[in-house]
Amino acid sequence: MKKLVFLSFLVLLVLLIWQLGWLDALTFENLKRQQAELLAWRDAQPLLVSGFYLLVYVGITALSLPGAALMTLAGGAIFGLGWGLLLVSFASTLGATLAMLVSRFLLRDWVKTRFSKTMQKLDAGIEREGAFYLFALRLVPAFPFFVINLVMGLTRMKVWTFWWVSQLGMLLGTAVYVNAGTQLAQLQSPADILSIQLLGAFALLGVFPLLARKGLSVFKSRQALGRWKKPQHFDANLLVIGAGSGGLVSAYIAAAVKARVILVEKHQMGGDCLNTGCVPSKALIRSARLAHEMRHADHFGLEKQPPEVDFAAVMDRIHSVIKAIEPHDSVERFTGLGVDVRQGTARLLSPWEVEITLNTGEIQRVTARSIVLATGAEPLVPDLPGLEQVDYLTSDNLWQLRERPERLLVLGGGPIGCELAQAFQRLGSQVTQVERGARILPREDQDASQLVMQYFRDEGVDLRLEHQALRIEVDGKQRWLVASDKAGEEVQLPFDRLLVAVGRKPRLTGYGLEELGLLPDSGKTLDTNTYLQTLYPNIYACGDLVGPYQFTHAASHQAWHASVNALFGQFKRFAVDYSFLPWATFTDPEVARVGLNEQDAREQGIQYEATTYGIDDLDRALADGQAYGFVKVLTVPGKDKILGVTLVGPHAGDLIAEFVLAMKHGLGMNQLLGTIHIYPTMTEANKFAAGHWKKAHAPEGVLRWLKKYHQWRL
Repeated sequence: MKKLVFLSFLVLLVLLIWQLGWLDALTFENLKRQQAELLAWRDAQPLLVSGFYLLVYVGITALSLPGAALMTLAGGAIFGLGWGLLLVSFASTLGATLAMLVSRFLLRDWVKTRFSKTMQKLDAGIEREGAFYLFALRLVPAFPFFVINLVMGLTRMKVWTFWWVSQLGMLLGTAVYVNAGTQLAQLQSPADILSIQLLGAFALLGVFPLLARKGLSVFKSRQALGRWKKPQHFDANLLVIGAGSGGLVSAYIAAAVKARVILVEKHQMGGDCLNTGCVPSKALIRSARLAHEMRHADHFGLEKQPPEVDFAAVMDRIHSVIKAIEPHDSVERFTGLGVDVRQGTARLLSPWEVEITLNTGEIQRVTARSIVLATGAEPLVPDLPGLEQVDYLTSDNLWQLRERPERLLVLGGGPIGCELAQAFQRLGSQVTQVERGARILPREDQDASQLVMQYFRDEGVDLRLEHQALRIEVDGKQRWLVASDKAGEEVQLPFDRLLVAVGRKPRLTGYGLEELGLLPDSGKTLDTNTYLQTLYPNIYACGDLVGPYQFTHAASHQAWHASVNALFGQFKRFAVDYSFLPWATFTDPEVARVGLNEQDAREQGIQYEATTYGIDDLDRALADGQAYGFVKVLTVPGKDKILGVTLVGPHAGDLIAEFVLAMKHGLGMNQLLGTIHIYPTMTEANKFAAGHWKKAHAPEGVLRWLKKYHQWRL
């Protein structure tokens, strides 16, 4: 309503100005004809005339009305170069800033809603280099300044940045026009001000900031590389440190294009995903799910049977699964692909030279034209008093357990903590999960995390939300976590084993990053640009070391960009894009997501429509005894363009793939609805969600006429 009132006011104001003929009076001929009168008025009332001129200039610019160039000429003609330049410079910047704010108030939300992906990219570019681009545009007076004001209003550029860059960028062009105004009598038309040569000079000035930006980047790179001696020849085209998901994909791509590539890994091939992360956790979850199904076998007409869990056998199975997958990531396989695999510790000596201490003790020095850092991440251990008194578990050492904990306390409510908490509860442990926030899985929508919490509580997990861990206390064999609850009172939570799952931090030490000045601020991931380059343009990084998403598939996605840019960046570079990156939490129910969810859309001010389909109504889910969860699709209001999807329920991590493909290739809800899905399958949930959207957008007017038509045909 406020926007409508404000827009109506602006329209009426513009109509009033037009009806009064003020715009018609702003002509070059009138300015020349009335110059003498204006000068006399200035001499009689200098402050009044200056203030009136300033007000009129600001109004014309703020309303994006024609006449700003003529007003600039008038400034020189009436006030001279010095005072005129001062008045015009501040009036034009103030008016431009007001125009930018008007555009932001009236249009940004509307544009952001309808062109969300484009606006995200624009905002990201503005955040990185907005000041340089604005400065370049301001240096070219031939470019319509009012368009710049309106466009910048649609972005997230800070008002202060817009102000000072505009003030500085427009100064030269303003000086040219104001100076021309002082010679008004010699000018026959405004075209006499800007010759072809002068326009060309302005154009070159406009390009200058961009060239300066590129030059600054080159200068920084050369400065960083300057203290190191670059080898004349290299042992490898690419050297990769770390054989997790990011490192393996980087090495694989380099070998596939016949580059000479060296891969260094100090521990196990496959990294955390194979050995301590994705693979073992999913094997554990499968055993836990079977135990859960045995307890509820009566739902399927079978006699329910409390499972007798042989925990050591469960862990043996997990390790057998790891061994079955190991050949996919083995030294032998990658050696066969053409990768020079060296098992040992790598340390950067320079941007091109690496010292490798093999596990046998032999020390080697090799050089590479480019380097990819893929050292991964490790569990974050909080500074919790008393923690050192207990043999706590993390996602790294958990897999060495041979006995099931009777009482397991899980500290953390993120994906790792949730997956393991439910798995151990199903395998017979009494699990207490402590989360300092109001709910688990805080990055997901509230309805998604609420459904997971409902299942956790139904299965017996003791959820302690809004509890802040204070300290660990030990008394003989008794141990407990002391936490502060929502009311601020201390509570004691006993446990036999403690699993710390409060997050992960990048592996940064021991690789020579300190000596090269690559270490980021404490608690942060390694700094890279959108091409995954570090401070040194030939050193790239990918995976958990970089973030912002610590997923195996995210690391693989980044690895493609890092290796291709490292090998072929001199011809073509590719900026990494996370627009359609999906993820899933493998609890029961599973939670999968791609794009925006509701809480993200609200935080970013993006308008949306939400369409929800309950999986409890799906035939296959009913037949399988898994009738729970939902598909929630966010779309542009009034359109079928998909902004994001949250899927909660059985096989959500599999079902989300169809929406990822649709968003990647610009397919909307109409195309999903028109796609044939096999009956009866869980994938029909996606089609029915599209059907719900279509029903909500049915053309009621057309349907009423069709009803009359069919009645007439009876």
